[in-house]
Amino acid sequence: MTSHRSIPARLAALVGAGAVVALVAGCGAPAALPTPAPPIPPPGTAALPTPAPPIPPPGTAALTGPDVGAWLDGLVPAGLARSGIAGAAVTVVHDGQVIATRGYGFADSGSGGPGPDSTGSDSTGPRPVDPDRTLFRVGSVSKVFTATTVLQLVEQGRIDLDADVGRYLDVAIPRSFDAPITMRNLLTHTAGFEERIKGLISYGESPVNLRDAVAVDPPEQVFAPGTVPAYSNYGYALAGYIAERVSGTPFETLVQRDVLARAGMTSSTFAQPLPPELRDRLSHGYDTASNPAGPFETVGPAPAGALSATATDMARFLQTELGGTGRPPLLTPQTLASMRAPALDASTLGTLADGPRMALGLFDESRNGHRIVGHGGDTGYFHAHLQMYPDDRTGVFVALNSTGRGPTDTLELRESLLDGFADRYFPAPPAPPAPTAPTASEHAAMAQGSYESSRSLYSTFLSAMGVTGQTTVTARPDGTVLVAPGPGTAYPAVYREVRPWVWQEVGGQRTLTMRADDDRVTAIGYQSAFTLLRAEPGRAAGVALPVLLSSAAVLLVALLAWPVGAVNRRRHRLPAPASLGRLGDLARLPTRIATAAAVLALAGWTTAIATIAGLQEFPDVVVRVLQVAQWTALAGVAPAAVLLIASVRHRAGRGRVLGAALVLLALVGVAWFGTMFGLFSASVSY
Repeated sequence: MTSHRSIPARLAALVGAGAVVALVAGCGAPAALPTPAPPIPPPGTAALPTPAPPIPPPGTAALTGPDVGAWLDGLVPAGLARSGIAGAAVTVVHDGQVIATRGYGFADSGSGGPGPDSTGSDSTGPRPVDPDRTLFRVGSVSKVFTATTVLQLVEQGRIDLDADVGRYLDVAIPRSFDAPITMRNLLTHTAGFEERIKGLISYGESPVNLRDAVAVDPPEQVFAPGTVPAYSNYGYALAGYIAERVSGTPFETLVQRDVLARAGMTSSTFAQPLPPELRDRLSHGYDTASNPAGPFETVGPAPAGALSATATDMARFLQTELGGTGRPPLLTPQTLASMRAPALDASTLGTLADGPRMALGLFDESRNGHRIVGHGGDTGYFHAHLQMYPDDRTGVFVALNSTGRGPTDTLELRESLLDGFADRYFPAPPAPPAPTAPTASEHAAMAQGSYESSRSLYSTFLSAMGVTGQTTVTARPDGTVLVAPGPGTAYPAVYREVRPWVWQEVGGQRTLTMRADDDRVTAIGYQSAFTLLRAEPGRAAGVALPVLLSSAAVLLVALLAWPVGAVNRRRHRLPAPASLGRLGDLARLPTRIATAAAVLALAGWTTAIATIAGLQEFPDVVVRVLQVAQWTALAGVAPAAVLLIASVRHRAGRGRVLGAALVLLALVGVAWFGTMFGLFSASVSY
């Protein structure tokens, strides 16, 4: 358990720890697990992060408790202080032993929560993270446990990985293709479902009905099964519901009994809200360490992300998975091997199969030539990652209870820890770089263009989110490609083709694979479960955004100019605009109504998307109002055209003709954008 210490005491402890590390590194003898590092002081007090030990040359760092502990004590507190993250827990196992379990910072800053639905307890004093007692929400790391539960049922012959899942369901699921949807597809994110946000996370403690989560307003199937990796929480909700159906046991009870209990995870649960004996041990969740605690997050598709666990329990799971503890395994060796192996091949993925592929519930996160499988997870406040090195019998788990000051703070801290761990203890052997493939320049030219994520919404108004966050691939004269932003990062990255359709990050270890149709690349695979799909010309941000912004600007100026002009004429006693004939005069009012409707729709859609992107509910009735406004704006194209023709015929003047033409073009632009991005969809789903 962590404890408070004065700064001088910390420095003394650091000197002592350094001596122990030096001694152990020199003789190679094992040592006892060091005392967990002290937490970061609460907001408003001074902090003196311990400097991280220097990264040694490859092959010199000993994977021992003292070295790992000292390295973590230097890295994590400094990262928390820099990013404004309140607390963290880390555990490392190796050869069946827990060699480090650490808690840093606070589970409760002492500022109190927002009410009875807040996470954690109502204590008034700071509560440090205790890796043995403090529970963290682990988000999508839960999917590893769901996959394990399903594979136990596969072993029992109650689920067939390659049979259509319809045989196990009592609800209809969306289907747009004849190919079967299999459990293998669900566990590898290749069932073809679009993204769905509504109901993913709600705030406050409320019970969850898993059947409703899969049956009510399901997402559309937009890709043929097995062909396009597209990360899907809905797919894992289905997998968990199937496990519930075939076992006859509620999912939370099933995974508790057959996975958590068997792994010795006595302080972990999928239950929402948490059981009374665990509720007060749950960490608060924060935006930053200086913000008030957020409310409890209820995950709608529970099998996709509802697990709450301590770092110590996660260490027990890693030990059980990696062996060497004497605890009975959760899966047979054959099933465990298949769970960690690529689960799909080129027969459906094509050349996307030449890079990292999903295993059954696990991502291929290999680094430095070492096989690594793992899974990350995020809720609104909590962020976690689990990695296993099956061949090295090593595992790492890290959890954070805050998002941090910057949008990528938690990602960068997790990457620095996980990649730093791999580079320190499992460095890459010296090897010459792979030669550039002779097809590099040709394939780079075929790849150039704009791409959208396969993890998107296609059938609803949230298709408009596709105009933001697009990725641009630019072919460079030397045969490399510039990818902006680089997949899995917020920064541009350069990739070099090392085998046909396989691209390696220059100066890094990320890998892309490409799939081409005819003379252009149509799909780029990355990080096992994600795909970039070439944007249609009209959906490319470089085209759509200028049209949208210029149309919005014209309509807003026109909407303001009409009343300003009327006031100006009245003030200066100017004559009213000349008549444009019967049709022209009749067209004025509907054109202005359409202009106002278009501005209302665009402002409303922007608000809706921003609200929903923050995992907040947006009223269906307001969506309906925006849909009516969008159609009203479309209907205004005809009177706007009549107004322009009348202005020309009656020689209304260059300014009025130009204004009418711009309004018509702007209404057409808004209509075109709405058509390309689903704003005319009758659905209120998201």
